Amino acid sequence: MEFHSLEVRQTALSLLRGGARNADVARKLDVPLGTIGYWKHVDRVKRGVPVEIRASLLCPRCDGRDLDRAAYAYLLGLYLGDGHVSHYVKHRTPSLVITLDDCWPGIQGEAEAALRAVFPYNATCRVRQSGAHNIKVYFKHLPCLFPQHGPGRKHDRRIVLESWQQEIVDAEPWAFIRGLIHSDGCRITNWTVRNGKRYEYPRYFFTNKSDDIRKLCTDTLTKVGVRWTVLARGADPYNVSVARKACVALMDLHVGAKY
Repeated sequence: MEFHSLEVRQTALSLLRGGARNADVARKLDVPLGTIGYWKHVDRVKRGVPVEIRASLLCPRCDGRDLDRAAYAYLLGLYLGDGHVSHYVKHRTPSLVITLDDCWPGIQGEAEAALRAVFPYNATCRVRQSGAHNIKVYFKHLPCLFPQHGPGRKHDRRIVLESWQQEIVDAEPWAFIRGLIHSDGCRITNWTVRNGKRYEYPRYFFTNKSDDIRKLCTDTLTKVGVRWTVLARGADPYNVSVARKACVALMDLHVGAKY
């Protein structure tokens, strides 16, 4: 370990207090940049100078940073359908990963826009998968914003919104529904035969194995006036269906088909 004289340290602090950049001081005095940063931090603490925190580190839950509620409601819907929070050992910071099919590039773009709105100070990226892309952002406080994160698959554990999340969903119900449909839902054209004549009609489906996530979907649909039914896949009631003409028209207005 290399020790620096008191004179060098005092010179560094004098330059730093005068507004010099850490890198310039390190270069001028031939002192490691990390050492200069440590000296500056200790000096500011001793003098009672508030330590600035980078905006990219601030959390809407812990630090009160502004949160785009509509974008968050949409992102929460995507997360409950096709997302997860990942903690790789080699990465010190967790990542939010939304996996979206390449058949719907418009939704991939909308998901990335939502990430940028919720995390305006953090870079997003896309990672190619087979037939899909992972839309990602790294942020230390992801577990604060997505407390539903946990070990195992979502349908194997309880998924309950916290009160602050429910307030956002209640304020932005269509954004939440849109996220759910864009992840685990679809708009299709059904047909039937009556009196020998074929009739076609549009229909929305939301399919998820989690009873809790389906209930979040149906509760929110009910709040916005959309009538729904449950269709079983075999013995499993995995499908939420919206087929009434007026309700489909309402869904078309606020959600629309995937694109």
